[in-house]
Amino acid sequence: MVLGMTNRRVLISGAGVAGPALAFWLHRHGFTPTVVERAPELRDGGYAVDFRGASLRVLDRMGLLPQVEAAATRMGEVTYVDGDDRPLVGTPASVQSGELEILRGDLSRILYDATKDDVEYVFGDSITGVLERGDGVTVTFEHGEPREFDLVVGADGLHSNVRSLVFGDESWYRRDLGYYVSICTVPNHLGLDHVGRFYNEPNRTIGVYSARDNAEAKALFWFGSPPIDYDHRDVEQQRRIVEETFSGAGWETPTLLEAMREAPDFYFDSASQIVLDSYSRGRVALVGDAAYCAAPLSGMGTSLAIVGAYVLAGELAAADGHVKAFGAYEAEMRGFVDACQKLAQGNGKWFVPPTRGWIRLRNLNYKLLPYLPWRKVIEEMPLKAGNAITLKEYAAARA
Repeated sequence: MVLGMTNRRVLISGAGVAGPALAFWLHRHGFTPTVVERAPELRDGGYAVDFRGASLRVLDRMGLLPQVEAAATRMGEVTYVDGDDRPLVGTPASVQSGELEILRGDLSRILYDATKDDVEYVFGDSITGVLERGDGVTVTFEHGEPREFDLVVGADGLHSNVRSLVFGDESWYRRDLGYYVSICTVPNHLGLDHVGRFYNEPNRTIGVYSARDNAEAKALFWFGSPPIDYDHRDVEQQRRIVEETFSGAGWETPTLLEAMREAPDFYFDSASQIVLDSYSRGRVALVGDAAYCAAPLSGMGTSLAIVGAYVLAGELAAADGHVKAFGAYEAEMRGFVDACQKLAQGNGKWFVPPTRGWIRLRNLNYKLLPYLPWRKVIEEMPLKAGNAITLKEYAAARA
C-alpha cells in the first residue's frame, strides 16, 4: 500500500536532471507526475557532470546505470599548460571527472527517454502563480490554462521560478562564492583525444576538453569577480561579459572566444549555493539546485539532484501525507547537502588562482600529490561527501 497516494497529482517545474529523475520515481511509486519546462524542447549539449557514491547506486536502482556508462565521456588526464601550450602539470581523471562523467545533455536525454511514455511533459510554458488551498494547489501558467494539483515541486535550478514565487526573492537564499563560469560547445581544433588542456592567468582559467568521442569539444571560462549585475536570461549580455573579461588573455583564448560567439549551447552563471532553512513550504517542495545548489566547484550538483529525487519520491510514497514526507525528505538530505556544499568552499583559489604565486603553488601541489602522505585523504574527500547518506530501500521502488 502506498500511503502517500492522497497526493497523487504532482506538478514538477523543470525538465533538466532533477525533474525527470523525480518524475521517474514518482511514477514508479504510483503517482501521476506532470513536468513543465520553460524551454521549447529538451535542452541538448551542456557541460560534463559527475557521479560519485550514492548517486551511482540510485542510477543502478533506476536500471539506467548501463546507459549512463555507455554515454560516459571516458575523460583522461587534464594538463595545465603555459601560454605557448607547453605542459606544466597534469591531473588524473579522478580529480576532474569523479567516478563517472557524462555530458549533461546526454544525461537529460536518458532520463527523458526513460519517462516520456509514462509522464506528461509540457514544453514551452512556465508557472506564473501557485495558490494553495486546503486540499490542493491551483497553478497558473504563462500560456496554458490554470490546473489543479495536489503538490508542486520546483526542480528548476539555481534561479528557480517556483522558489521565487513561494519562498521569496533569490537573493535571500543565494550564497555567491565569488566566481563566474561560462561553458559552451566548440570545434575540437586542438585534436584532443579524451583529454583536456587548461591555462591560467591570475583570476582567469581557460580550458578545453574533448567530448562525444572527440567529435567536438567543450570550452570553459572561469573568472573571479565581485557580484555582477546582469540578466540571467540575456545571452548576448552574458557573451559580452565573457569577451570583455577574457580580452587580451593568452594561449588559445582568442580562438575559443571566437568559437563561443557561434556556440549553440552557451552557458553563463555565477558559482553560487542555495542555502534554505527548509526545502518545503506547505504543498510546495524543492529538489536539486533549486533547493540546495552546491555550485559547480563542488562537483556534486548532479549527485545531489539524482539522490534528492529518489529520496523525495520515496518519502512521499512512504509517509501518511505530504507534511511528514517533506519533513522526512529534509531530514534524510540535510547532512548530505552540507557535506556536498562544503566541498565547494575554498576550492576557487585552486581552480581559479588569484595571483601568479597561487598558480605556481597549485601546480607544485599537483606535481607533489603522488608523493604526499595525505594524498589519499585529499583524493577521497569527494567520495566521502558522495557517500554521506545511507539510502533507504523504499518498498515500491523495488517493484
